[in-house]
Amino acid sequence: MNEQHRICCGGPEWAALVRDSVVPWVTKGVDLGEHLIEIGPGYGATTDVLRTMAPRVTSVEIDDALAAALTARFVGTNVTILRADATKLAFPDGTFSAGICMTMLHHVPTAELQDEILAAMARAVAPGGIIMGSDNLDSPLFRESHVDDTCVPVDPAGLRQRLERLGLREVEVETNPFAFRFRARVAGA
Repeated sequence: MNEQHRICCGGPEWAALVRDSVVPWVTKGVDLGEHLIEIGPGYGATTDVLRTMAPRVTSVEIDDALAAALTARFVGTNVTILRADATKLAFPDGTFSAGICMTMLHHVPTAELQDEILAAMARAVAPGGIIMGSDNLDSPLFRESHVDDTCVPVDPAGLRQRLERLGLREVEVETNPFAFRFRARVAGA
């Protein structure tokens, strides 16, 4: 991430937006169950909220420095931080009750790797469980905040088909002027 992006994602304004708007929008009406997997917690703003919504949260972060900072921050809580590549989750199938990835897919360098993350998350969630997430819509301002960053925006118009190709069902994709959310059920229940 570039410095502007680091400051934004690690700041109190972003944390408040995530707490008051983004997480409630994505999770409204969804039972997260007993053990939630979160992919790409970054600076932990979403983790702060999600840990109040599920008895156990496992957050998977690929960045060494972020994972170390999150591990120290959440020690002694209901959150476990795992430094790992989310395309290669080393959990047995169906380990988690639900899965979530919040405003992070655009940091993944290709659409194929984004799909690998979504497939790995779906495999790790029990049949009948929900995977969900959100990300920003592509715009000039969004691109400007990602100069010298990895920025591969997800087109919500094609997301339903991508999720269905992964074997997910009951796929919902909703947009607002700035972002989109998605939900899909893991097959087998």
